[in-house]
Amino acid sequence: MASKTVKIPKINCKHCTGTIERELSEMAGVTSVKADVSSKTVTVEWNEPPASWEKIADLLKEIGYPAQ
Repeated sequence: MASKTVKIPKINCKHCTGTIERELSEMAGVTSVKADVSSKTVTVEWNEPPASWEKIADLLKEIGYPAQ
């Protein structure tokens, strides 16, 4: 299992974190998603395959929350 915590400056509210958690949780292979408003971070755990950091980062960009 792989894990990564990234900064996402566009996180401003619980709606933002809910959207990120919902969208990433639906991705095959993602086992855990925790978004935090106060630190503007997201921690994701996933199994490779089928998920990969590249796919996760692409989905974050697609939904409007690109990781730094």
